[in-house]
Formats: sequence, structure tokens, C-alpha cells
Amino acid sequence: MYCCKVTTLKSPPNLPHSKQRRMSVSFSHFSIPFSESSIASSISLSTGAANNFQLLRGSCLVLHGGASDLYQRFRGLKLRILKRLNRRQHVPANDLKRIRNQDKDQPENPSRNDEQISEAASTIPLSNGSTEDHTRTTSQPKKSTLPPLVQTNSSNLNVDDNHERPSLCIAVIGATGELAKNKIFPALFALYYSGFLPENVGIFGYSRKDLTDEDLRSLIASTLTCRIDHQQNCGDKMDAFLSRTYYLNGGYDNKEGMSKLNSRMEQIEAGYPASRIFYLSVPHEALPDVASSLADNAQTKKGWNRIIIEKPFGFDAVSSQLFTKSLLSKFEEKQIYRIDHLLGRNLIENLTVLRFSNLVFEPLWSRTYIRNVQVILSEDLSMPLGRYFDGYGVIRDIVHSHILQTIALLAMEPPISLDGEDIRNEKVKVLRSIRNLEPSDVILGQYKATSGDKVDVSLSSRTPTFFAAALYIDNARWDGVPFMIKAGVGLIKHRVEIRIQFNSVPGNLYRERIGHNTDLATNELILRDEPDEAILVKINNKIPGLGLNLDASELNLLYKDKYNVEVPDSYEHLLLDVIDGDNHLFLRSDELAAAWNILTPVLQWIDQNNIAPELYELGGRGPVGSYYLWAKHGVWWADD
Repeated sequence: MYCCKVTTLKSPPNLPHSKQRRMSVSFSHFSIPFSESSIASSISLSTGAANNFQLLRGSCLVLHGGASDLYQRFRGLKLRILKRLNRRQHVPANDLKRIRNQDKDQPENPSRNDEQISEAASTIPLSNGSTEDHTRTTSQPKKSTLPPLVQTNSSNLNVDDNHERPSLCIAVIGATGELAKNKIFPALFALYYSGFLPENVGIFGYSRKDLTDEDLRSLIASTLTCRIDHQQNCGDKMDAFLSRTYYLNGGYDNKEGMSKLNSRMEQIEAGYPASRIFYLSVPHEALPDVASSLADNAQTKKGWNRIIIEKPFGFDAVSSQLFTKSLLSKFEEKQIYRIDHLLGRNLIENLTVLRFSNLVFEPLWSRTYIRNVQVILSEDLSMPLGRYFDGYGVIRDIVHSHILQTIALLAMEPPISLDGEDIRNEKVKVLRSIRNLEPSDVILGQYKATSGDKVDVSLSSRTPTFFAAALYIDNARWDGVPFMIKAGVGLIKHRVEIRIQFNSVPGNLYRERIGHNTDLATNELILRDEPDEAILVKINNKIPGLGLNLDASELNLLYKDKYNVEVPDSYEHLLLDVIDGDNHLFLRSDELAAAWNILTPVLQWIDQNNIAPELYELGGRGPVGSYYLWAKHGVWWADD
């Protein structure tokens, strides 16, 4: 029989908040420092849990049953404690969310033995809001017929004593590449600096170069910056982050390299439970072998494992299917996060918020009121092309993931909840409902460049840098509404926006005042990410003064005027989602397949007929054919 000893510890007032109060647990006995008045007397257990948690005299909580069963029961108890704290002591909601998502990653029947479980400890930071500090101690009864929980002796684990042992390890595979140096490591530091990563996190860089820990730290140090809006202790935080960054030369044998990485991680973890994230920032052709070797040799058995895979997600439907099959033979779907940094923009996250939390928009979100939808992503000369762009082109690089995912989020039916799987279920329905693309509804383009231009001039003559198309979703909500998409590089300016044009007012009393061009008087909702993030609503109104003159004006919410905050980089947003287990902005395997089913016929048509893209001026507005495509489907072209 094992007693839960309730003890309140009083911390010195000058300690940081995160260190003032900790709940630490071991399975030889429990030591839970919280206020008795706020928690101990109010924990209620479900009927099932009552079979494993029995209250005895003297406030002694006796735990019995199999270790694996208790492991699951205790997580429920921890969540109940957090909920109580959330009501009374304002524990951040993110803590609750993380525990729920961690539970989803735990196997249903843990293979770890009782001794391993006895070594586990859970820590929950508590606010300093208790009304009374005291200690209650009860002696353990001499005899009990209850089954023992564990046979080994274990001391109470105090987190502060083991502050250097990481509870989360993140490995960047391909650590010396440009993406890792310029995006991934800076995003990880930004999360660390802002308090979204554990202070004892372990960061590991892995590549084939012969470097030391200090070499890697020097390599990435120049790319790390602190938030403009809060730069307190920036230098100290940077030093702490770099001190927890390690490097491993994996060599050219991925199996051996991943075994070395696992050993190094275990050395830093020192036997304590820790979860792992692996960011595979490697060339697409190397992904299968790297992922397979990682799965067999570098996953932890003392926590969850998640892998992040960069686009492009295959070259076509066949190659994507083969790679997906290989991944799913080694990982569960819930472990795989296919990342597209364009989906981490605030515009994308705001799509569902704007629609489902505003009554003014949700009733209008259908063919009854919406005339057309335009999804536009144009990049200017300042946006360099990825090294893989030649051969993949804008269709595989941008349209396949970003454009189609944006349409899916915008057009999906309301999910039953904000859980990632519920949202993905609705997204894949939209993708499967998109009508087959006709070649006549597709415009391909390629910029004309010379050696004097600061762009890639070695592109294949058939690699498209511009793509425009008209998509139709064959379902009851969107039947007949054209979704016009335009994606290109080397255009006149950087522009990312969604334009939703509404139908004209039937029998408009002011049509004589509007004139012949009714398109200019059409109501429009514009969600803009670049150049200046904004939400704009175009309406018709009377111009002040004598007479009745109408004008089309914009009601605007300009983010830089409304919110005086620095917008986090999209990689920060998506990495935090991976840590929290929120996967709604990452492509699931069936979404990936549905997207390829839309684009593969177009790609085959291009290859089989040797279709050459229409040339356009570098820094121009794109191929002329796109203007005719918009006119064909009755859509007013939005000026650049």
C-alpha cells in the first residue's frame, strides 16, 4: 500500500515564479505541494478511478493496481488537478492542452515495466496563491491486502534538483543547411525566449559535416534575435539556449548516424523521461532512408516521438504514395507533421476564426451570396527560389499544399470541434469534391530573365513559375462558384490575399447611380497577409454633401495600426503546434493523396504534350492569358 503524502512547501519570495512551486511525483510515495484548501479537499474521482484511488483516514491517498493501469489513471488525476487550478489559480490553458495532446501520443498499453514507470515524474508549475502553508503527514498502515504498486525503491524526484535534464529534445536533421540556419534555429530560440519551450530543452544539430558543439553554436548565433517588443535578458537567454545546443556528425551511414544521435540524446536525458521531435530538413531524395533509419534507431521509448517533413511532398501521385507507404510502415499517422511554412501565416489561422466566430459572415458563406473566390500568392524579385524549384515548379511547390489547403480551410463545412483530426476530416472532403481540372482552365507562365537579373536563369524551359486556374467544388454549398487561383514568382510585388466577391443586390434601387460597371460596386471581403496584413470589407455608401452620389469604400482593419505587437514568424507558429500536438495545419496522408489527384492530370498533360509556359516580363503582372481566364469565368480581375 502506498500513501499520498500531502505537503505544502513555502518557497523564498525572490525565486522566479516558475521555480516557486512544483508538483513532483514518485511512485514509492507522493509528495504534492499544493494548498489543501484549494485542491486536496476538492479532488473528485470517477467511478473507474475509484478502483485505483482510495482515500483512507488521515488524508492518505492509497494507490493500487497494475503499474500500466495506474499510469493511465494518474494522467486523468493530473488533468483534474490542472482543471481545478485553472479555475482557482489561473493556470494557463495551454498547459491543459499539452497534457491532452501528450496523452494522445502515449500507447494504449505501455511496454515500459513497473521500474521504468516508477522513475517517471510529472511537474506542474503552480501560482503562489495558496491561503495557508502547512504540512500534513500520515504514517503508512502496517498491513494491507492491496497489491503492491512497484517493488523497487525510488526516491522523491524534485524537478529543481534535476533542472538540467530535458523533458523535450528537438533534433534538426540537416542542421548546417540554409533552412536550418535561417529559419528553424531562430524559430526555436524565439519560442525558447518567449517561454514556449521548457528551460531544460535539448536542441540537437545533425549533419555530415565535421563540427563540434561550439562550431554549431557559433554558426547559428548570428541568426538568433530577440523580440523587439520585449528584449529583457536577451543575452542571458541566448547563452542559455546555445548552452543547450549540441552537435553530432552523423556521417554517411544513416543507420549508424541515428544510433549515435540516440546515444547522445540518452546521454543528455540521463535516463529521465523525455519526448523527441525530429525536423527532417534534408533533400527530398534522402528522406526515405533518413526517416527509416530514424524510426529504427533514434526514437525514444520514454515519451512520444514526432517527425516534421518539409515540402515538396513527392514529385507526383505515384512517388508521393510510395513515400507515404514507407513512412506509415515505420510511424503512426499522428506522429507525422508535413510542414508548409506558408500555412503558418496569421491569415490562414484567421480563416476559421473569422468565419465561425462572426455571425455576420457564416450565413453568407455559400453559393447563395458568394459570386467567386480568388486566392492569390505572388512573389516579387526579393523572394529567392528554393534549390529544388527547377524540376518541381510552382505547381508542386506552392499550389499543391498552400493554395489547395487554403481553399480547403475556406470552403470546408463546420467541424464538430477544433480538434486537428476533426478539421482535417472536413478539409479532405473539400479536396475530394474539387472537379477535375480542364486544360482550358489552366494558364502556365515562366518569367523571362537575363544574366543581369538577380534570379535563377538556369530554369528548364518547361518549368512553370506562374500558375493560374479555375477550380469548382461540386457540393451543395459551392456548386457553380469559381475559385480562381493565381500563384507566381518574379511578379510586380509580393502579395498574399484572399478576395471573396459577393453577388450583386437583386433589384438594386441604386443601380442608376452605380452605372454600367456593377463589378466595381460589388461587396467584397479581402483577407490580406502581404504587403500589410489587413481585413478589408468593400461596401457602397453615399458621398457626403448635396445630391446622391455613391462611392465604393473600404472598411479596414489594418493590423499594424490596431495591434502593436511583432508578428511571429510562421515557423514559430508551426513548431509550437507540433510541440502542442495540434496538427490541423499539417497535411494528413489522405489530404496529400486528394491534392495529387487534382493536379496529377494537369502535370501529365503538360509532360505528354510538351506544353511550354507563356513567357512574361520579370517584375511584370504575369501572362496575358490569365486575364482572359478571369474574363471567361466572369470574374473581375483585381488590380495588382
